[in-house]
Amino acid sequence: MEFIDVLGFFAGICVTISVIPQIWKVWKTKKVKDISLLTFSILTFGVALWVVYGVLKNDLPIIVTNSISLTLNLLMVYFIVYYEKE
Repeated sequence: MEFIDVLGFFAGICVTISVIPQIWKVWKTKKVKDISLLTFSILTFGVALWVVYGVLKNDLPIIVTNSISLTLNLLMVYFIVYYEKE
């Protein structure tokens, strides 16, 4: 694996794990009042586009890290929609 791939994975991991504390907090408190659905929806759409871009460029660090990020952001969007009803 080349240095540039390691750098790409490291950058992707940093971005991917950044949402985990927010997901954890929402999961524990079940409160989403101050979290913007629009912001997370736009972020999720952007990450989905990064996955497509990674596939088109055959860039494994982009594909792997953004696929995980996409899953986490979709979970957050689900939490926002689900817990807003309560």
